[in-house]
Amino acid sequence: MKRVLRYVAIALLIAIVGGFIYLNRMMPIITGYAAKNLASAVFVSGREAKDVEAIDLNFSFIRYTSNRVDYEKKTVTSRFLWGKSTAVYREGYGVTLLRGASADELRGQRFPTGVTGEGLAGQDSTHGTLLPLGDSAVAERLAPIAKAFVAERAYRGHPFAFVVVHKGGVVAECYDKGIGRDTKLLSWSMAKSFVNALAGIMVKDSLLDIHAPTGIAEWQADGRKAITLNDLMQMQSGLEWNEDYGARSDVNIMLHCETDMGLFALMKPLEHAPRTHWQYSSGTTNIVMRYLRSRFPSDEAFLRYMYSRLFARLGIAGAVFEQDMSGTPVGSSYLYATALDYARFGQLYLDDGCVGSERILPEGWVDYTCKPAAASEGRYGSFFWLNRCGKFPDVPKDMFYCDGHDGQDIFIFPSHDLVVVVLGYSPKPGNVIDFNGLLRDVLSVIR
Repeated sequence: MKRVLRYVAIALLIAIVGGFIYLNRMMPIITGYAAKNLASAVFVSGREAKDVEAIDLNFSFIRYTSNRVDYEKKTVTSRFLWGKSTAVYREGYGVTLLRGASADELRGQRFPTGVTGEGLAGQDSTHGTLLPLGDSAVAERLAPIAKAFVAERAYRGHPFAFVVVHKGGVVAECYDKGIGRDTKLLSWSMAKSFVNALAGIMVKDSLLDIHAPTGIAEWQADGRKAITLNDLMQMQSGLEWNEDYGARSDVNIMLHCETDMGLFALMKPLEHAPRTHWQYSSGTTNIVMRYLRSRFPSDEAFLRYMYSRLFARLGIAGAVFEQDMSGTPVGSSYLYATALDYARFGQLYLDDGCVGSERILPEGWVDYTCKPAAASEGRYGSFFWLNRCGKFPDVPKDMFYCDGHDGQDIFIFPSHDLVVVVLGYSPKPGNVIDFNGLLRDVLSVIR
């Protein structure tokens, strides 16, 4: 009996020590997630902190964090057990999770003046000149679907915003309580598709060759020197990566612990030969964004280019592309824009990269974007997802889309001249939105 009790005591001790080690390693992720996302929701989106805690942060260990919002200093500090993280808001930059520097050091940086509003004369922050109101008869038929989705949650999930654009005109626009057409909402991985657009514009301006090896210095001594931007954008670089959001994975470490997210990702070893294996990786997007930034003589030149050549030309005013501690926009995850802004972006790709008579993306770029990555089994193009694999069985296979964590999506239907934007909170595998049913019902009205 004494021996049994001794074994039980040893097992309990091992379990306690193991649990402590696990929690200690997870602490910056738990508190970092809470601080960063609450701060962005409050100071960028203008949402109520209590609503964010009740909806967006109400899961796993995150729900047990204690969060303090300092509205004067525009910071959020989140605590869990012995762990603590702080995130700080800065005008233009949005929110940055503090890692390796103080809030005062970050506040010493100034966002370039006149960047986010360049080229927007005559365009407002709602429908602007680029998204007029659409067919009123179609809008009337879509209204019950919009109400059922957002107000009644008939398609599950917790929708924040729903916009439908048909033949270039808005035919449905609906928002949850506390959200409006001027509310900037988190993209999560939809941001990757904006990086695709930025790369395309730079190709059009002869600033990039996406099919040439990148020349990244850290890769020149091994097989990584053969990796191209195209490999990274198609998620076929072969770099080792773990995208599991539920533990201390590569993506969680990158977003919540690292000061230079792109550098963290590019230091990963080669696990497969480039172009032979498809692996979804937020890290590769941050490598690409870091690389695009490096092509400019200064950060100000890069930011002015991104906002004037991409956002302003789409009529998007005031979008916030949050940065990591090194100053690189987090292309994998942290763009904030309105639902109508996301619709404008979808319309760009529906219109083959043009806005009106002006070509924004290179000719053939949208076709390239929708070409399946060789090893992806028809599910992925270049920083865009594809329905060629039939993920949504009641939806045309030519549909392609931007897909973000927890249910942020821009669905683009070339065969129906249609863009559908959904933003909200749809945790997986919990109360996930029935996208197939929602899109099927929208299409039934359009048809």
